[in-house]
Amino acid sequence: MLQYRFDGPEDAPVLVIGPSLGTTWHMWDRQIPDLSQHWRVFRYDLPGHGGAPAHPAAAVTDLADRLLATLDSVGVQRFGYAGCSIGGAVGADLALRHPHRVAALALVAASPRFGTADEFRQRGVIVRSNGLEPIARTSPERWFTPGFAAAQPAIVEWAVQMVRTTDPGCYIASCEALAAFDIRTELPRIGVPTLVLVGAEDKVTGPAEARTLVAGIPDARLALVPGASHLAPVEQPAAVTDLLLMHFSTAWQDTLGSTPVPPSPGFAAPFAPVVPVAEIAAAADLPDASPTGRSDRYDRGMKVRREVLGDAHVDAATAASDGFTDDFQELLTRYAWGEIWSREGLDRKARSCVSLTAVVASGHLGGLAQHVRAALRNGLTPVEIKEVLLQTAVYCGIPAAGAAFEIAQSVIQEETTPPA
Repeated sequence: MLQYRFDGPEDAPVLVIGPSLGTTWHMWDRQIPDLSQHWRVFRYDLPGHGGAPAHPAAAVTDLADRLLATLDSVGVQRFGYAGCSIGGAVGADLALRHPHRVAALALVAASPRFGTADEFRQRGVIVRSNGLEPIARTSPERWFTPGFAAAQPAIVEWAVQMVRTTDPGCYIASCEALAAFDIRTELPRIGVPTLVLVGAEDKVTGPAEARTLVAGIPDARLALVPGASHLAPVEQPAAVTDLLLMHFSTAWQDTLGSTPVPPSPGFAAPFAPVVPVAEIAAAADLPDASPTGRSDRYDRGMKVRREVLGDAHVDAATAASDGFTDDFQELLTRYAWGEIWSREGLDRKARSCVSLTAVVASGHLGGLAQHVRAALRNGLTPVEIKEVLLQTAVYCGIPAAGAAFEIAQSVIQEETTPPA
């Protein structure tokens, strides 16, 4: 179950609104007075955000399932949905897996894939090592345009406090959820009317990502909000509110004809359809779901290998492969990662402990740096890595452990130092 609140008439159609990572339902406060004249607005908090119970959810599907369970508990079956960033990912997942529940969809500052898995796992490493303060301190530059941040210091401080009060474990789990989220090949299956809304100056999930969504979703339209960055509902509240009102007041009529939007004195005239304020790019080339001829074990192994070692390392290894080493890369991916690392007997933290010890014991320190990085991404803290290496000093020898400490120290400093 998720923490939630309702605003608006009890007999109105329900509009669900989802927050961005590191924020609370209050990021939508400026939209509520107008939206709640037409809909019963249901807002929710992510786990560990805004004082919500700290029960981490490490997958977008898990968040979506919890949201549906919460809606079921209050008798909501069919609804419109608008979500920002990870909140948009939840909405897209619902439209894919539960299309009969979603009447219309708005994806705000969203993307079919949020950056790279490495970026979000690196953010998790920083939070695990330093807490949320580095993320809180740098949030304004990700969320707002420089002019807005300079002119509205009180709002900036409010945003920073939202991050500071978030549970670190739940924040890390949400980073893992975004790292694994990738629906690029599934966009054509989203069958509900969709508004893709993005700030023109969003550097996190900007117009390029928005155009990929619009090109892939059959019934999607683009709205570009000038003078806004990632948290467009906060930075340009009136523009975002108007766009949401127009979209849901028109798109919903086709899918919820039996539950019309209730009349309101403030909106006597019908709304016109949303017209994109920027051109819609041609559809981007989408990757194949899996390389031709690859086995399920290989595909599973490549997925785990990338999650543990990071895209940069795996891309470098595969790029350097040729006809002489291709079979070895295939064996490594299929057997080591698709078989052993994919087994359920040990979690990834335990496997990293074993791997670090084995590398030191065998004297193959050339591969230690990549396994230290993997250990950090798998959830080991620098203190826990230190304990593993101290154990190797007893059983593998002081010289080997000393060399390992030197390598690990350098990697940990590099990986856990917050960006300037």
